[in-house]
Amino acid sequence: MKIARIETFLFDPGLAKNLLFCRVETESGVHGWGEAYVTPGKEQVIEHLLQVMAKYMIGRSAHSIRHSAQVMFDDFAMRRASLDLLSAWSAIEIAMWDIVAKAAGQPLYNLLGGPSRERVKVYANGWSSGTESIEANLERALQVKEAGFTALKWDPFPGPWRNFIHREDEDHVVRYVRRMRETLGPDFGLLVEVHRRLAPMHAIRIGQRLAEFDIGWYEEPCLCDNIELVSEVRRALPGIPIVTGEAIYSKEAFAQALTARAADIINPDICNCGGISAMLDIAAMAQPHAVAMAPHNYNSTLVGLAATVQLSAVIPNFWLAECFINLKPACDEIAIQPLTIKDSFVELPTTPGHGIDIDVAKLRAKPYRDMGARTGRSLRGYTEEFPRKHYQVAATRTGY
Repeated sequence: MKIARIETFLFDPGLAKNLLFCRVETESGVHGWGEAYVTPGKEQVIEHLLQVMAKYMIGRSAHSIRHSAQVMFDDFAMRRASLDLLSAWSAIEIAMWDIVAKAAGQPLYNLLGGPSRERVKVYANGWSSGTESIEANLERALQVKEAGFTALKWDPFPGPWRNFIHREDEDHVVRYVRRMRETLGPDFGLLVEVHRRLAPMHAIRIGQRLAEFDIGWYEEPCLCDNIELVSEVRRALPGIPIVTGEAIYSKEAFAQALTARAADIINPDICNCGGISAMLDIAAMAQPHAVAMAPHNYNSTLVGLAATVQLSAVIPNFWLAECFINLKPACDEIAIQPLTIKDSFVELPTTPGHGIDIDVAKLRAKPYRDMGARTGRSLRGYTEEFPRKHYQVAATRTGY
């Protein structure tokens, strides 16, 4: 079952970034879908890398997943890992697994050892807007709760991302989290995102002030390139789960984070860490350290989420997975077979492969959109305008 062609697609969902899919097809006509993690403004860079990488995959067996990954790292990348490289490879790797499972006539999770659970719990992201007031975002948060979600994540910090912040910014964060807790109630999960911005002195002081609001986690308080910074915060905040992993891409770097006891939960992204095989390895490394997996997923609600669900169904130390709800309306428009999300859970698909498929003609109808130079927090998808009207329609249609 040799790979015959690999085609890439940049898709404009109408939000902060384009999405990058790839379709891998074998000589026998079996196709699989993959997705690469991209950041705003670099979508075409990753696509070009994926296209160059694809030339080396033509003629290789679709079953040769782990060996191809090692060859790509050794010979193509000359044993130098990077976000761009691993994002491009993840798309091909995810698509290969889709092909193998389809050829076997099984949902992918059955090939990975079988499901540990019947459905996968997700939390909502992509709902807030950094350009609006706390009051406006409280209204948005209530819509998320009314749609059936039991947890959401957001970045409550004001202004540009800075390592050192003033006390009034700290006060803003505390005020914001307090209002969210008052509005959403004591049982709703509040997942606080920090985006690696803070020096430990700020991260620790803010974490201590947030403890009274029983937040679900405190994500990437410090730059994980120096993982000891994150470890320092975890040691100082024993009552708050610390998350890191969004900006860690290699298995070697995850091994260092686990050895440093830097986090209670890690959140690697299946579309940028090397794909499904790498995520299985990372989960297996984390389990003996009693560290949970909460997969990051700033990707589509089609391929990226589907691959995440397949992986999350299998691993014993799964905790919670990310779902960008603002991307779902656009993704549903191009889906032949979307995922079903209801009451904060994704039901496990029973069809072979990842359980989704995409209409190529509809995908082509919304090609790459150049968004121009952008600065500040607007680069992140979850500070873009939350499509409330579209979401309400989607909520009715899909059972959110």
